[in-house]
Formats: sequence, C-alpha cells, structure tokens
Amino acid sequence: MALSDYDFRLPPEAIAQEPLAERDASRLLVLDRQTGALSHHRFSELPHLLRPGDLLVLNDTRVVQARLLGHKRLTGGRAELLLVHPAGASPVEQALGQPAAGQAWVCLGQSSKGLKPGSWLDFEGGLSAQVEAALGEGQWRVVFLGDGSLAERLASAGRLPLPPYIARAPTAEDEARYQTVYARAPGSIAAPTAGLHLTPHLLERLAGRGISTTSVTLDIGPGTFLPVRTLDESQHRMHPERFHLSAEAAARIEAARAQERRVVAVGTTVVRTLESAVEETGRLRAGRGQTDLFLRPGARFRVVDALLTNFHLPRSTLLMLVCAFAGREKVLSAYRVAVESGYRFFSYGDAMLVEDGAR
Repeated sequence: MALSDYDFRLPPEAIAQEPLAERDASRLLVLDRQTGALSHHRFSELPHLLRPGDLLVLNDTRVVQARLLGHKRLTGGRAELLLVHPAGASPVEQALGQPAAGQAWVCLGQSSKGLKPGSWLDFEGGLSAQVEAALGEGQWRVVFLGDGSLAERLASAGRLPLPPYIARAPTAEDEARYQTVYARAPGSIAAPTAGLHLTPHLLERLAGRGISTTSVTLDIGPGTFLPVRTLDESQHRMHPERFHLSAEAAARIEAARAQERRVVAVGTTVVRTLESAVEETGRLRAGRGQTDLFLRPGARFRVVDALLTNFHLPRSTLLMLVCAFAGREKVLSAYRVAVESGYRFFSYGDAMLVEDGAR
C-alpha cells in the first residue's frame, strides 16, 4: 500500500500537550474490529468493558533520562545525543549500573554542522563522549567518559525524552506521568503510552473482576517511533528492539490461550513482543531476544486477541499495526470519529480498545 493510505486529518489542537489530572479520566473509544461499530467511554470503565478471565499483558519497561544536551569540545557548537542501547549485548539496566567510563552505546545524534567520528562532546554533570563511528540513519556509536555509574551521570546530565510533538520542556510532573505506574526495567527512550492510563486502583478493580495481568519487557527505541520515509510502506525497515519474555509470563499467557481466555495487549510494543516470540508450533518461546517485526495490513496475529492502544501519528508504523489488527478502513473511520468528537491524540492523549464485540 502507499504511505498516503495512512493519512488522516489531525488539527494541531488535538495533540495532547499535558496529561490529565487523573490517569484513568482519559476517554476510551471501543472499536469492534469485526463490524466497525464504535462506542464512547471513560478509561475508568475498563473493568466492565473487558471480560472476566481476560489476561492483560503489560510492558513494564521504564523510560530513562536518555536525552543529553551539550556542545562540541573544539567548536562549542550545539550537540545532542539520545541513548538507544549499549553497543554490546548487555541489558540496559545492567549497563546503567556500571561505570560510565569506557561504555560504548548506540545513540541517535545531531549537532550544529553535523557530527563526525573522533569528535568529543561535553555534557552537564561531568559526562563526556567521543563519537567513534557513524552507523547510518542518524545513529552513532559513542564511548562515554565520566566518574561514577552511567545511571548517576544520566541522573545529573540527562533529560526525559518527551516526544517532539510535545512542544515544551519536560517538567517535574513528567518524571512521574511519562512512566507507567508499574514501570520496573530501565531501558526505553519512549513510554509504552497505552499503559499510562492505568492506576493501582484500576488494576485492583480489574483483578476484582477476574481480569489478571502479566508483564513483558520491550525496550522502546527507534524501531517504535522513527517515521516511515519510503513511499511504499513495505520497503520500510524497522530498527531492532530488545525484549524479554519471562518463563512465568509465557506460562501464564499459554494457560490463558489453552483455556480460551483472551490475551489483551496493553500497547503495540506488547503486540510486537508476543508476535515475535511465538514459534512455528504456535507456542511462545521465553527468553531474551530482539524484534524488527513490522506488522502491517496482511499480517497474521497468532497470540493477541484484543488491543488497548493510544491514538497514533499519521503514516506511522504504530498506526499500520492497528490497521493490520482491525482493518485499515475501520481504523481510519474510527480516527475520523475521534477527531470530530474531540479525543486527545498521542502520548498524553486518550485511548482505544480494539476487540471482537461479541460477548
């Protein structure tokens, strides 16, 4: 399909710039993916919209203060890095706890007049980095220099990487609200935004209705948020992202499937994790891995039965995944209704539940 097939009209005022005072006060648009029927709700109604026995699968990744603003040592020109993942195989959480000095990372980077291998960059908090190599598509291999652990240095020098469509600097409120309440494993440079609506009380209410939860971890990076730049979406290449599916989570998901209970993914990153971990036999493979899975119309979904998700950017791989799950025309029609009805879009916006409506 052409990239323009995933366009929709979105007025700038529909892009949420701030979170609501209460997480679960967001609106929730329910889409029946079989019929295209829509209904309007509040996210706080979720326990009564899901079915007893459903299994909610969460992404428990935690957003890292991974944005570094500084300057080039020789010229004083502006420089910026966004840490993506360690250059080696170490999990992000492990690498953050190790000394900063000598650590090599893959970063998105930019500067005045461009970055070059060999350049030294200086940031606040006594953290420096040398650019080692260009990796293409705006990514660079850099080696850090600084006292203490990398986590300590990022705590003093790093900023929360709010998306560029939030046209303001991050605040103290964002430190809490741009994380899910169950965030555990540091490793992401963007939040799994569908989970931002959940609260401890709402999770208790879900449990009281017989709706259980389990967690996977996918470190959100460029693979999730980089734009599609090819006119033919099939030519787009997803950047690999690291995930972990524990043996316990795999067993709980397999039990739900065996008992014909629904697996409800909270966010597109959970969908990509589960659909990447399923083997040819149909069973889930526990462990660590990485995924560059690009789910677009025509894709087969073998694990996920329903999807909780936010409203996504036009022409994005996230929108294409939702279109693959529910049908492009149904999804774009729902998006048109959402715009006309005043729903709030993107990270701090409202949510959508995509399911088979028959109960």
